[in-house]
Amino acid sequence: MWLQDIARARGLVVGAFGIQAAMIGSLFCYGVFVPIIEAELGWSRTWLSACSTVVLLLMGGLAFPAGALVDRFGPVGLLRLSAVLMGLGLCSLGLATEPWQLMLGFSVLAGLALSVHDVGTLSPVAKQFPANRGAMTGIVKTGTALGQTLLPALAAALVLSLGWRDAAVSLGVLAFIVVLLAAQAMASTTQRPAPATGETSSAAVGFSLAQARRTRVLWTFCAIQFCFFPAMMTVPVHLVSHAQELGLGVQESAWTLSMIGACSAAGRLIVGFMFDRLGPKGVLLLCLSVLVLALTALRFIDIPTHLYAFAAVYGFAHGGLFTAVSPSVAFVFGMRAHAALFGIILMSGTLSGALVQFLAGVWHDSDGDYNRAFSVIVGMAGLAWLLALSLPRGRASQSETA
Repeated sequence: MWLQDIARARGLVVGAFGIQAAMIGSLFCYGVFVPIIEAELGWSRTWLSACSTVVLLLMGGLAFPAGALVDRFGPVGLLRLSAVLMGLGLCSLGLATEPWQLMLGFSVLAGLALSVHDVGTLSPVAKQFPANRGAMTGIVKTGTALGQTLLPALAAALVLSLGWRDAAVSLGVLAFIVVLLAAQAMASTTQRPAPATGETSSAAVGFSLAQARRTRVLWTFCAIQFCFFPAMMTVPVHLVSHAQELGLGVQESAWTLSMIGACSAAGRLIVGFMFDRLGPKGVLLLCLSVLVLALTALRFIDIPTHLYAFAAVYGFAHGGLFTAVSPSVAFVFGMRAHAALFGIILMSGTLSGALVQFLAGVWHDSDGDYNRAFSVIVGMAGLAWLLALSLPRGRASQSETA
C-alpha cells in the first residue's frame, strides 16, 4: 500500500526527502567550520555557540507563524524562499569578517529558512497520505539522517580542497539549488488534492487553530515536546566532548555521532511504520521509554566504549521522536490547521532545547563534567513519559472546546 502511495505522489516524497536532507545537513555543516573560524579569526567559542543557539531559537520560535502561512498559502512558495535564505546564509558564513556579520548573516538567515523545513514538508505529507501518515513521515524524515551523515563529510572535503570560505559559499549554492529543485518537485503534488480514502483528507476537516488551543491535549503535546527536546539538542552537541573526557580519541569519539545517525535512520523508519498500528500514544510511550533508559545509562557510564551502545539505543529514540510528532497532530486534530498546530508544538520544544543545550556548556564549565546536565535531561525525559501516559488513545473530541 505504501509503495503505491510513493508511486502516486513521488514528487512530494522525493522533494520533501531532499529538503529535509539539504536543510538539516546544512545546519550540521556549521560544526565543521566552528574550530576553523575560532583558530583563524580568534572569535570566541562562546560567540560561535551563541550564533548556533540563535539559529535554533529562530527555527523553533518561528515554526508556528510559518505553519500558519503554510496552512493558508501552501508550502511551495515558502520553501522556495527558504532555498534563497539558506543559500544566502551559508554564503554569509563564508564572507563574514566580523562577529556581528556571522550573527546577522548566517544565524538569522539560516534560522528563518529552517523555520519552514518541517511544517513545509511534513504537513503536506500528512495531508496527502491519510492512511499511511506514519510510514510516509518516517521515509521523509530519513532524509534528515542522510543529510546529517553526508553533508558534513562533504563540507570537510571542500574545506580541504577550497579553503573554508569558498567551501561555505559552495555549500550555500548547493543548498539553494537542491532545496529549490525539491520544492519544485513537491509543487505538482501539493497543488492537487489528495485522493479520497476511508479517512477523509480534506483540509477543511478537523480542529481549527482556535478550537485546538482550547483543548488539554494540545498543551499536553507541547509539554511533552518541551520536556524531551532538550535531550535531542544536548546529546548531539556535547556527546563528543564527553567521550573525549572519558578517554576516547578524536576519531573514536566522532563515531558516536555516526552511530546516532545510523540508528536514528532506523528509528525513523521503524517508528513511522509502527505509528500506523499503535497510534500517537503508543509510539510516544515506546520512544520515551527507550530515551529514558538510554539517558539513565549515560548518566552512569564510565567505560568509554560503552558510549557506542548508548548511541545506538539513544539514536533509535531520537529518530523515532522526530518522526512521531507530525502524524500525531494529524491523528488527533485532523488537517484543518495541521501546520500551525505542528509549529506550536515544535516551538515549545526548540525553545527549551536551545536553553538547556546552552546551560549544559555553562554547567560543564562550572562543574568540570556533564553530570548535572545529564541529570536534568533524564528528569525532563521522565516527565515527558508521565505526560504521555495522560494522552487519550483516540482523537480529540470537539466537545473539549466547549
